[in-house]
Amino acid sequence: MGLEALNERVKHDLAYLCFGGTSWVRTREHAEGHVYDVVIVGGGQSGLGAAFGLLRERISNILIIDENVAGQEGPWETYARMVTLRTPKHLISIDLGIPSLTFRAWWEAQAGVEGWEKIDKIPRGDWMNYLRWYREILDLPVQNEIKLNLIEPGREGIHRLHVIEKGSREKHILARKVVLATGIQGGGEWHVPSLISDHLPRDLYAHTSEGIDFERLNGKKVAVLGGGASAFDNANHVLASGVAEAHVFVRRAQLPRVNPIRQMEQSGMIERFHALPIADKYQVISHFFKYNQPPTNDTFNRAASWPGFELHLDSPWLSVQATDQGAKVETPHGSYTFDFLIISTGLLSDPALRPELQLVDQHIARWQDCYEAPLEVRNALLDAHPFLTPGFAMTSKSEQGKALLHGLFIFNYSALASCGLSASAISGTRSAIPKLVSGIADQLFLDDREETLREFYDYNEAEFTETWAKRPVLG
Repeated sequence: MGLEALNERVKHDLAYLCFGGTSWVRTREHAEGHVYDVVIVGGGQSGLGAAFGLLRERISNILIIDENVAGQEGPWETYARMVTLRTPKHLISIDLGIPSLTFRAWWEAQAGVEGWEKIDKIPRGDWMNYLRWYREILDLPVQNEIKLNLIEPGREGIHRLHVIEKGSREKHILARKVVLATGIQGGGEWHVPSLISDHLPRDLYAHTSEGIDFERLNGKKVAVLGGGASAFDNANHVLASGVAEAHVFVRRAQLPRVNPIRQMEQSGMIERFHALPIADKYQVISHFFKYNQPPTNDTFNRAASWPGFELHLDSPWLSVQATDQGAKVETPHGSYTFDFLIISTGLLSDPALRPELQLVDQHIARWQDCYEAPLEVRNALLDAHPFLTPGFAMTSKSEQGKALLHGLFIFNYSALASCGLSASAISGTRSAIPKLVSGIADQLFLDDREETLREFYDYNEAEFTETWAKRPVLG
């Protein structure tokens, strides 16, 4: 078909759906300047998909801001080091049911049907190229190199976003609704155990989310802490980059083998999670947290095929210290010295960890505020997650905070506890975006309820105007 032909097909498909119709949302005015109906923070796949969903709902006074340069949004060109995505290639996501917008359509336009059949999983770089195409063909309103520093809540329904533009210039953006589509780390922060951070200089370790100078590690001996998929992605990456040895340390006696996401994709759990009672939601996510997403078979095999690869099971790190030779790691099975450590220990989700939320954090309800879980399933990490509505809106601990939090939506990894697999995985976006859009649209509509209803009751524009209807009836 070719990309030019696909681009035309996308435009025709959207025209059939009346995409781009006039917005129904009432314009708000403010002395400080333009007020957006929705500002989306984050121009990665979740932010782009949310914007497309809003535009389909005829909510067009929107803006996406992203701190990265154009084309570098999300993790795909930075700290994501897998060769391919882990998600099955056939799952649809931010296309929102438009066949011509699917990754498959984009791929086949360039490689043909046979090319689609040949790939097992989607190459990481190609997924990023697809997102760039998606943004361009939909003409989504993204402004890059704008970093959100602080959300100043508005008591009159308008929030002031304090942002830094292109690294230096401070300015404000006004918005009725704010969506934090800020990815995996956007709900908290990446976690490095104090065992490491308190005892090692920063030049001896890095979290997997950080940029790493792999050239500096050429010929060196590296340790990776963690047993999940990301640990093996990084082990393979450093070995391919020229590291002499990569040792992966896992505290469990066996690698995780079960990936509950695969069951959730087939069972309706992703689509219908919102319908579960609160106790079931908690227990499901508590169970989910027990399974660190295992590496795919191909990821593990790629890493294990290198002669310098070594796996250490049942080997938690008991102590870490800096020596003249590097970082010395003590395990139950002996001590090892490495030139560098790569930490793959995930993240912590808690609104208190986000600087942009410091003015509202004390009002945001967490799961621990709304549900007391039985001891056998209680999970401190889950308890710290924000307690959200099915439409991803923040909720307040008290009446005092309701007005301040009104209009704030969380569409990042920390929504997992309340909304299930949603902005936390590609396979969840297809069902999550319509729920987010509905939540935003409902708020916008109800915010203007009085004016809307008054105009409805006052509406008196004649539609039937045939003059013969006014003639007298002959007896």
